[in-house]
Amino acid sequence: MLKLKPKFDLHRDVVSDVLRKEASVCRVEEYSGAVDTRILNIERDGSILFCWKGATGTTRIGKYDPNNKQNKLLYTFDKQVCVSSCSLNKEETLLAVSLAQNTSGEERLKPISKCLTLLIEIQPINNTKVLKAVDCRVKVQFLQSEADKRSILESHLLLLTEDGYVDLYHVLLTRQEGYRVVMAHPDRLSKTAERVVEDFCWVQWDGRTQRLYYLTHSVTHTQGKLLFRCVQFYINHNCETVLELPLELPANPFPTVKFVNLGFDHFCMERPEKELVRMEVLTNGIGSMCVCYSQPLKDRLELIYTLVLVHKDCSKTFRVSLGSDQPPQKARQLHPLFIPIGYYILVYLQDYFLHCINTRQQEMLCHSLYLSGPDMDLDLQSANVTVLHAEEESSSSLLDLTTGRIHTAELSPAYLLQLLRSDTPSRCPSSKTDPQRLAALHCLLVYMGNDPNLELKIIEWLCDNVNAFESFDQFQEFILASLYRISYEKSLSLDKVLPYSSVFDKKEIPVCLLEIPGVFCTTELHIEAVFKGKARGLQGFWSELQWNTERTKYLDAVPNPRYRTSHIQADWDKLRSERRPSSHMNHMEDNTKKVLSMVDTWCLDKKLVPLFQEDDHQQRALIGLTVDKLREHLNRHLPRLGKKKIDSLVVNYVAKLLELIRHMLESVWLKYKLGPCVLCFSSTQRGSPGEWSVFHFMFRILEAMRGLCLPLPPGYHTLLALLAVRCLPHHTFLQYIDHGVLQLTETFVSRLMTDLDNSDANERLKFSILKRLPEPMEQRIYHMWDHPVSSASISRDYVRTLLEKQNKNKGFAFTGRDKPGFRPEFLPLTYLAKILSDIEEQALNPFEEQENVDARFVEETALKQTLILLGFEEK
Repeated sequence: MLKLKPKFDLHRDVVSDVLRKEASVCRVEEYSGAVDTRILNIERDGSILFCWKGATGTTRIGKYDPNNKQNKLLYTFDKQVCVSSCSLNKEETLLAVSLAQNTSGEERLKPISKCLTLLIEIQPINNTKVLKAVDCRVKVQFLQSEADKRSILESHLLLLTEDGYVDLYHVLLTRQEGYRVVMAHPDRLSKTAERVVEDFCWVQWDGRTQRLYYLTHSVTHTQGKLLFRCVQFYINHNCETVLELPLELPANPFPTVKFVNLGFDHFCMERPEKELVRMEVLTNGIGSMCVCYSQPLKDRLELIYTLVLVHKDCSKTFRVSLGSDQPPQKARQLHPLFIPIGYYILVYLQDYFLHCINTRQQEMLCHSLYLSGPDMDLDLQSANVTVLHAEEESSSSLLDLTTGRIHTAELSPAYLLQLLRSDTPSRCPSSKTDPQRLAALHCLLVYMGNDPNLELKIIEWLCDNVNAFESFDQFQEFILASLYRISYEKSLSLDKVLPYSSVFDKKEIPVCLLEIPGVFCTTELHIEAVFKGKARGLQGFWSELQWNTERTKYLDAVPNPRYRTSHIQADWDKLRSERRPSSHMNHMEDNTKKVLSMVDTWCLDKKLVPLFQEDDHQQRALIGLTVDKLREHLNRHLPRLGKKKIDSLVVNYVAKLLELIRHMLESVWLKYKLGPCVLCFSSTQRGSPGEWSVFHFMFRILEAMRGLCLPLPPGYHTLLALLAVRCLPHHTFLQYIDHGVLQLTETFVSRLMTDLDNSDANERLKFSILKRLPEPMEQRIYHMWDHPVSSASISRDYVRTLLEKQNKNKGFAFTGRDKPGFRPEFLPLTYLAKILSDIEEQALNPFEEQENVDARFVEETALKQTLILLGFEEK
C-alpha cells in the first residue's frame, strides 16, 4: 500500500564522514573506535542536526544538508554532555541547545539544575548565553519564516518547557569586524522574552507552516473537555491565537507533558505503553485541518481513533476490533501512526490494519480504503517511527530512530491496481472486495489521476471488466471521479456540490458500501471551531479553512447540496418533447456552442475516432441542458465563486466530459489496434474479436451515461451503430433499435444505404431500417438509395407535392388539341397530365442533380400507378 523510498541513512550519510573527522583529530589513518551518533532535530529546510561523542571525550554537533549532501561541524563541547534539544537559526549564526544532566559515567556535566538551555554564537564560535536553568525538560526551536526578508541580524527562538509554558525570545544581533555576528545585548536577552502560551499539557510544532498547536484546560467548556488552540507566527514574527476547538478526551490524557515535532530527546524516551493518548495535527495547503488522536484500548481488545475534520465541521470516531487472539498485555502497548499523504490520512497499526481515510469525501466509508490482517506490515517498528511533515504534501517522511533512516512514503499505484485486478475467490464475497475496489479506484483516479500511463492502465482494467460489479458501476465511477479531479481546481468548497460518485444516486445503497466488517464508525457534526484574531481576515490557508467550514455548515443544512446528474431526467424528457424552436431551445443551443467551441480546440491532430464531425440534435440539446442545470446549482450554493467563474467552470466541466469519452475510445482503439476498415460496411466480413470488445466497451459507456443522464459526444451513436452492424446479427441489431439501445442517426443510415450492397439480406435490413425512421428522415434517405422502391417513393412524393401546392382552378377546360400525344377517350389521365404539365414549369424537379434516377422509369411508374388507382389495371 505504501511505497517507501530511502531518503537518508545516518550511517551512510553521516557516520562515515564522522569517522573521517575523528581520524583527522586523532591523527590516524582510520578511526576504529565507536561513535554514538544521534539525530537531534530536523529543521524546516530539511537540514538534519545530529550529535556524536568524539574520541577525545568531547560532544560535537553537526548539520547534514540534504541539498548538497554535505556535513558541517557546528559546535564542540569540551566535555561529554547529554543534548536533549537543539535548533539552528536560518542564517546559521546561532545555535540553541538544551542539556540534560548526564546520569552515567564519571565525566559528566553537573549543572545546578536538571536542564540547562544555552544560546551559542557560532559565526564564528564565540559567546555562550544561558537562557534557562530549570528542573524540567526544555525544548528549543528557532522560527524560520520562508518569506522572511528582514535583516539577518535578528533571530527569534521558542522555548517550550515541561512546566507548561512557551516563551518567545527576540534576539538582536550585530556584526563586528565585518564578519563576526554576535548578540547585541546578551544581558538584556531575558527582557525580550514574550510569554506565548501559559499552560499546556500537549504541544506540537509545525515548522512548514510556522504554527504551534497545544492543548490546555478549558474553563468555559464542560468537564472532560480540553481546549485545542493554534498559534500562528507571521512574517514579522508576531503571533496570535487564531483557532480554538474543544476536544473530548479521557481524563488526564497526558500524565507528563507531550512534545510533538520538537526534536528527539534520546535521554528521556517515552515508553509507548504509558501513552494514554497519541495525538497529532495534520494540515493541507488547500484549506484542510485534521486533529487525529487515538485513545486507550478497551478490555475487548479494541482500538479507538478519532479524526476531527475542521474543514468539514465534523469528527469521525472509529472503533476497530483487533481480534481475540492477541495477548491483552501486548495489545495495550499499541498506538497507530497517523501518516498524511495529500488529502488522505493513513492510520497504520502494524500487523493489524491500514486505514486510508479520504478527508475530502468522508461521508461514506466506501470512499476510504481499509485493509486488515498480518500482511499489513510496512517493515517499520511503529513504536520507534516518527512521522515527519515534509514540504511536499503529496508524501510524508518516516524516521526510524532505531536505524537512523528516513524514508519517503507515498501511496503505491501498483498495489492499488492489484486491488482492482484481484479476482474474487469463492471464499471472499464481492461484498468485501467491492468496497476496496471502489476506494482504490477513487484513489487512483482522483488523487493520482494526473499520470496518463496510470489512467491508461485503469482504462485497460475497464476493458477487462466491462460487466458492472454487484454494488457499483465502475464505468460511472470512472467518468464522475475523473471529471471531479480535473474540475475541482483544488477548491474544497466544491467537494459537496460537484458529482463525485454514482453511489450517491442509488435509491438503496448496498450495505457493504456503508459498513466495514470489524469497524464501527460514528460521526459527530458541528465541532464548535472558533476562528479568532486575524484569521477572520487573512488570505491563504486560514481564509480557505474558514470558508470551507462555513460553507460545510450551510451545505449540511440544505437538502441535496450535491449536484446529481440523474435529477435532470424530467427536464430532459420535457425538452425532447418540444417540436418547435423556442427561446428556451435557443438558450440551450447557445450553451452547446460554448462547450463544443472549447472541445474543438483540443487535440485537433487526433482523428483516430470520428467524433464531433456531425450534428446530433438530441445530444446537443442534452449538452445545453446539462450546462444550464449545473450552472444553476452552483450559483445557488456557491455564490462566492462569482457568475463568471461558475460559467467558465461549468462549460469546462461538460467539455471535459465529452473529451473524456473521446479519450476512453481512443485508448481502447489503440489497445485493440482497430483500423479505418472498422468504419466501413461489409457484406461478408464480420466483426473481429477486437471490434466485439470495443462494441461492448462503447455499449457500457452508453449504459453508464444514460444512467447518469449525461451527454455523449456528437457522432457517438453513429459510431456505435456502425460497430453494431458489423458485430451483431441483423435481427439482433433491429431488436437493439426497437428497445432504444441503438439510435438511428441520419449519418449512419445514409452511409448504410449507399455503402452496403443490395443483396437480399442487406435489402431486408434496409427495408427494416426505413420502416423505423421518422417520416422527414425517411424522405431524405430515399434520395440516397439507388433502388426501384426508393424511385417509386420519390415519384409518389413528387406527385403529392405538386397536387398539394396547386390551387384548384375552377372552370378548367381541356381540349385534345393542347396535347396531341394523349387520346381524348382517356379523360382522367389526360386531365391529370394537363395539370401536371402546367405545374411542372414552376415546380422544382426533384431529380435534377440527382444521380442514380431513371427518368423514363419514373414516368412509366407514374402512369401505371394512375391506371391502378383508376381501376383499369390490377396490382
